[in-house]
Amino acid sequence: EGMLEEHPFGSMLSSIIGCGPQITRVELTLMNKDAASSMMSNLLCLSPRLTRPLSEIIFHKSKGNPLFFSQLMLSLWKDGLIWLSLSRRRWEWDADTIQSRKLPDDVAMFIMSSVSRLPKEVQSALSTLSCFGACTDCALVEALESKFGKTLTGPLEIAIAEGVLDKINGNYVFCHDRLQEAAYNLIEPENRSLFHFKYGVALVPLALEIQDDMMLFCAASQINLGGPAAVENAEQAVLIANLNLSAGQKAMGMSDYTSAYSFFDHGISFLRKRHWQEHYDLSMDLFEAASKCALAIGDLVSLNILSEQILTFAKTFEEKLNAMYNTVTALGYTSQLKESVKRSILILSQLGETIPESCSYSDVKF
Repeated sequence: EGMLEEHPFGSMLSSIIGCGPQITRVELTLMNKDAASSMMSNLLCLSPRLTRPLSEIIFHKSKGNPLFFSQLMLSLWKDGLIWLSLSRRRWEWDADTIQSRKLPDDVAMFIMSSVSRLPKEVQSALSTLSCFGACTDCALVEALESKFGKTLTGPLEIAIAEGVLDKINGNYVFCHDRLQEAAYNLIEPENRSLFHFKYGVALVPLALEIQDDMMLFCAASQINLGGPAAVENAEQAVLIANLNLSAGQKAMGMSDYTSAYSFFDHGISFLRKRHWQEHYDLSMDLFEAASKCALAIGDLVSLNILSEQILTFAKTFEEKLNAMYNTVTALGYTSQLKESVKRSILILSQLGETIPESCSYSDVKF
């Protein structure tokens, strides 16, 4: 019972039934905590007092299914999380690592079938949580709860009891990626971008108020998942472009150029037509920062596109210098040294520096 149709065993069983032989179904009921504790005690040849912490973790992850209980124990032994200590002459285990361990696929598929049977408020809370990935800070959930007046903590505790979530080091963690996917699929596809956008906009004031960079990154990422199509008006689009600029600058300060480039690139995507004419400074800041990050991460195609825009729309020669420098540096990185030197000499000549075509050793000053 509870085996999904797409599981290989379920498919095999359907094929056997289709062939006409008589089969006998043996119903295997779920264990309660006492039965799981007794099973663990017998398996490890230790008293229930010693095995109870481990049996509670495995019971929570397997939902009391005896087959999954055994499967989990076997996988933990193979991965070295349960071992036989020769010095103590007994079995030992790493409870913290076992607690944070993801579920095997079979167990996750089993639990997925129960997600749709959870109360509506629990499904709603899980779908909200799924928008933020596989692991979400409890403080962020509390912030959303306060902002929207929507009960999340209580329903999520029910989800923990049902084995869908774990609560580890102050974070809600989906027990398997497929469980997060199942929760996310509860949201209608056409509404997903709106949900992301709404959550991101709600978190921005709090992130700025408490000066929490991680929450600011999360807010910007949620808004970016919503995309420009979710923006209500041109004024809001400019605010979001500025938000991405701020988030990208903070990420650059942490030397995370990949994330920084993503923020700058999304910020550019929120700019409307005629942004060079109407929001020149913002456009310059975004394009310059994005080109610098593109150079840092080796995305030379994007660097060329961004630099071309800057060279086309920058108002002064001085404002073009950074883009020129990045382009020349990229040529050097790609072993196009002659072209790099040629462009460098051209730029210096425009700055009033005269570079001789040839010189003797005596002309060189050290």
